[in-house]
Amino acid sequence: MARKALKLASWTSMALAASGIYLYSNKYLDPNDFGAVRVGRAVATTAVISYDYLTSLKSVPYGSEEYLQLRSKVHLRSARRLCELCCANRGTFIKVGQHLGALDYLLPEEYTSTLKVLHSQAPQSSMQEVRQVIREDLGKEIHDLFQSFDDTPLGTASLAQVHKAVLHDGRTVAVKVQHPKVRAQSSKDILLMEVLVLAVKQLFPEFEFMWLVDEAKKNLPLELDFLKEGRNAEKVSQMLKHFDFLKVPRIHWDLSTERVLLMEFVDGGQVNDRDYMERNKIDVNEISRYLGKIYSEMIFVNGFVHCDPHPGNVLVRKHRGTGKAEIVLLDHGLYQVLTEEFRLNYCHLWQSLIWTDMERVKEYSQRLGAGDLYPLFACMLTARSWDSVNRGISQAPITATEDLEIRNNAANYLPQISQLLNHVPRQMLLILKTNDLLRGIEAALGTRASASSFLNMSRCCVRALAEHKKKNTGSFFRRTQISFSEAFSLWQINLHELILCVKGLKLADRVLALLCWLFPAVL
Repeated sequence: MARKALKLASWTSMALAASGIYLYSNKYLDPNDFGAVRVGRAVATTAVISYDYLTSLKSVPYGSEEYLQLRSKVHLRSARRLCELCCANRGTFIKVGQHLGALDYLLPEEYTSTLKVLHSQAPQSSMQEVRQVIREDLGKEIHDLFQSFDDTPLGTASLAQVHKAVLHDGRTVAVKVQHPKVRAQSSKDILLMEVLVLAVKQLFPEFEFMWLVDEAKKNLPLELDFLKEGRNAEKVSQMLKHFDFLKVPRIHWDLSTERVLLMEFVDGGQVNDRDYMERNKIDVNEISRYLGKIYSEMIFVNGFVHCDPHPGNVLVRKHRGTGKAEIVLLDHGLYQVLTEEFRLNYCHLWQSLIWTDMERVKEYSQRLGAGDLYPLFACMLTARSWDSVNRGISQAPITATEDLEIRNNAANYLPQISQLLNHVPRQMLLILKTNDLLRGIEAALGTRASASSFLNMSRCCVRALAEHKKKNTGSFFRRTQISFSEAFSLWQINLHELILCVKGLKLADRVLALLCWLFPAVL
């Protein structure tokens, strides 16, 4: 009996092993699908990182040169471990890692530079999984829906991937297909992150990262609904239809579901690709101005903001008909809707920063939850040093020395930054991420912190505040007065831009002196 039992156990083990190998090799079974594996890996990584910080810096005097060098090494080791965890657990972990990697001027450079690779290391679903999602959601096979369908995706992200296809009527489309396991795993992953963040806070009370979990908990379900993404795309296209340089791909609603989104195929080069622009004779300064206008209008005027402008989601091209440069905005899953109170306070704050009104900078920073940390908040918003903020952020472009100082401060003031992020309105978190992504694009194009971009922002602030005042008054005389004040403020901004242009062109000193004499208050 014992021999028979042993023989049966051996055959059973071999059968199970063979089945496991077959399922694994055919992508039916993946160790990452097991909750115990994902949880164990996350817990182990968190424990190792925490232990490294607790022990490595213990015996070194705080603030010394040795401490700073050692801390940088610990940051780098921890960032690599975190990156490996995100790549292994995929899905939600990659999404959160990408968010952290975008916070260039808020987190230590070791973290942001390491986590940036997650934008190009997202998992790819097999064609078998893609066919399964399309079959389940659209009720038909790929060959019934499309004349052709490229097996190799155009791009892969943390939640989905995009394939190029041709419909039977000859139209070329982009097909966005959600990774099949993301939806089921996302809620468990967020709960796991919440538990781990709370555990880390027990060890390091000064670090408050619950804001990160709160953002993931709120935004991930929205990003997993592709029908909402399609509605966002149509809303922003209608909202910014007066910008003839903006292109938002049209949605094919008849072939779209919560997990499959069919849209017009639009090609172009990535917005940070200077070589592409030079080859296609596209002016980088013009593209930078266009981008500034789009986002200033979204943030200050409409309060409906596309919050994922990394280079893969913003393309540039020359319009085939007009030959003019055009910006193509993709991936409309993540938007922030700003309350009127937040939007108006934010308008006032940026106007105060641009025109160096430090009393109002303090007032509106505190209204937005910064408290006594308002100098740090102003530096975080502008990515400039406090000295530059006091002198005027539009007076001179950022230097390499100042940029290095800001990045070092992100490491030195990490506890204060995490405290601030935990206290500002939740709406501010995605705005800060958006600001940093836009700065990264400007840095790549060499147009960072240009006076023109600040003046465009100021125009939008003037218009937004005037519109609010007119909406809240019933007096025709008062509305007329507000309109005249708005027109005068916009004229002042235009004049200031003209003066900067004159200075840039190095025209005769007499012309500049005459303008200064005529309009001393403006200049």
